[in-house]
Amino acid sequence: MKLRVKCYRNGMRLRMILMLFNVGFLVGCAGTFKYYDANLPHHGKTGFLNNYDNSPKPSVLKWYWQRWTTSFPEDDPAGAPTIPVDLQALQNPEGLMLTWLGHSAMLVQMDGMNVLTDPALSDRVSPVSFAGPKRYGKLPLQIEQLPALDVVIISHGHYDHLDLPSLKKIYDQNGGRTQFLVPLGNKVLLESEGIKNVREFDWWQGTQVGALNFTFTPAQHWTARSLFDRNLTLWGGWMVKGSHQVFFAGDTGYSKDFQDIYQRLGAVDVALIPIGAYSPRWFMQLQHIDAGEAVQIHKDLHAKLSLPVHWGTFKLSDEPMNEPPEKLREALQKANLPLSVFPVMKRGETRIVK
Repeated sequence: MKLRVKCYRNGMRLRMILMLFNVGFLVGCAGTFKYYDANLPHHGKTGFLNNYDNSPKPSVLKWYWQRWTTSFPEDDPAGAPTIPVDLQALQNPEGLMLTWLGHSAMLVQMDGMNVLTDPALSDRVSPVSFAGPKRYGKLPLQIEQLPALDVVIISHGHYDHLDLPSLKKIYDQNGGRTQFLVPLGNKVLLESEGIKNVREFDWWQGTQVGALNFTFTPAQHWTARSLFDRNLTLWGGWMVKGSHQVFFAGDTGYSKDFQDIYQRLGAVDVALIPIGAYSPRWFMQLQHIDAGEAVQIHKDLHAKLSLPVHWGTFKLSDEPMNEPPEKLREALQKANLPLSVFPVMKRGETRIVK
């Protein structure tokens, strides 16, 4: 036990240093924000803002101190259960097909189009390959085994959602044909890596690609990739509309935004909602929902079906890696909803919605 705690604390020291440099919890550089617009409340003077809650963030140093000085139960190194992907099915999709690749990466196949959400498919989600949050378990498939992707949608710039090595591989594999839809301010980052076909969007802006319509929607979150760019790029979710309406929440705390999305864009057939990285609540509540809030978002969107993402893949918070599905089941029972409306998927699993 002493050795395990010591190793955990040593790992936490390194993680503390990395995250202080990588995720930008501190205020960014002073100066005029290039997107400032007095007519758009979320375009603040020093960076983007949330619609409903811009409370000061709790102390990240306090959280790191607690993690460093606290002993946690050991996690299953496999993380979320994983099964082999049915590669033949991916090449011959029927109806609406959704395949979970881990964390927030979901392959959405609809109306002859292949769309991938937040493909963080590297071994680590970090600016360096030798340190930072490491993947639990193995990828259910390799990027080379994906069908030709028409569109990749990105929710925000955090490393576990905007993974440049994965995006570069996808771009190269498809000969530059994949279109990348990103939040405002992120286009220059992708183009700096040689990724073209990038379009960026503000909240409620959208575009048509083939048979599908994409709308970028608000969320309660924040973003940064260094100490000096906090909230200089936007964050949000995506509504994808074709024969079905699929909503991808990205990363978010709970807010009235989801009621607004329903009022503006209508009911959802399938919602992809995060359920992990919620503990401790005093620190995570403004940026990550827990299971009860995930169920409330399902209700706010009037979703017929919701699928949980953002759990069991990267260790980003204090709850055990495989706890989120248990909490989700409890929250559904408390809300008198059947488990079938929010079923837990295995990595590599495909769901068909006809």
